Amino acid sequence: MKIGILGGGQLAQMLAQAGESLDMQFAFVAPEQDACAAPYGKHLMYPYLDPKAKEELENWADIVTYEFESIPVPLVEALEQVKPVHPSSQALTLASDRLNEKNMFNQQGIETAKFATVDSLQDLQIAVEKVGLPAILKTRRDGYDGKGQVVLRDQSQLEAAWESLSPVACILESMVNFKREVSIVASRNVDGDIAYYPLAENYHREGILRLSLSLQNDPKQKEAEEIIRKVMEKVGYVGTMAVELFDLGDKFAANELSPRVHNSGHWSMDGAIASQFKNHLLAIANQPLQDTSLQNATAMVNLIGAIPDKDLVAEIPNAVLYDYGKEPKPGRKVGHINISADGDNDEDFIPNVIKVLDMVGQQELIGELLKSSFYK
Repeated sequence: MKIGILGGGQLAQMLAQAGESLDMQFAFVAPEQDACAAPYGKHLMYPYLDPKAKEELENWADIVTYEFESIPVPLVEALEQVKPVHPSSQALTLASDRLNEKNMFNQQGIETAKFATVDSLQDLQIAVEKVGLPAILKTRRDGYDGKGQVVLRDQSQLEAAWESLSPVACILESMVNFKREVSIVASRNVDGDIAYYPLAENYHREGILRLSLSLQNDPKQKEAEEIIRKVMEKVGYVGTMAVELFDLGDKFAANELSPRVHNSGHWSMDGAIASQFKNHLLAIANQPLQDTSLQNATAMVNLIGAIPDKDLVAEIPNAVLYDYGKEPKPGRKVGHINISADGDNDEDFIPNVIKVLDMVGQQELIGELLKSSFYK
């Protein structure tokens, strides 16, 4: 089976790696000459809206998918006329605009932070009266890993914040007093079968995910599954999806959804029986989904800016380094390390996670990890 992927980054790379055991071939539409997925298939090096991109993919692929939300919706809509495309343009339209996303959550009875649309400085001033401070001003589109957003704590910051993001459409969201951040990842195939992964507890710094911990038998697993089920069925979703959630103690509030395989699900490559990447491919091909059960507790540590000494990583038991082959740059995700427990009572598991966090300069997370519900 020939799978066309819109995008050529690390998620496309890991999809292709997962597809090696499924007798699948891959082509990537990616304008970057150094797209890190390129060695794993056919690289169609065109701008996304170049007619040749659609033409070549249409002639080559059996099924089309995408790896991130900034893919132009018109390209997905055009491909849908001639090929199966999963997830659909409807899902992409929903997830690529924070306002659409928040409205959908609320329409499904899913709580979110307070929010208001902002298209001018005057709108921002009105929005602050509605939402309150502190709050976060975000671009409605294209922001990720802390980009396209400004934290507001008092009125004196409004003008500078608006000038830093304008003239694009924005949304103001209230800050949420949460106990922990978690995400639920699930895969749904064309027939509507859904496979849910165990919750992951997430730790961010500067808007970038730094650490995810798989959670076994979390008491809120079923509640999270119900949230993502509602979203998937609302849009007839096909593929792997993630929904990021704030745990408020008595309930969840949804933060955002991702219509794709997700960073907080990378632990599944070593911790689950079938990874999120494998199940995404099975879902879009409408094949039976495989077991998402946790094999061993697993932590995922993102590598931001640089890859650590691989020999030192190799000395840590049950640690696996994934190098995306990207040029090191400050703030750039260049790889990740999965650290798995050796059975249910591995006393070295948390110490091994701490070794990795220390190695990659995330010492401040060590204290949080030791205080977390996961450690207790």
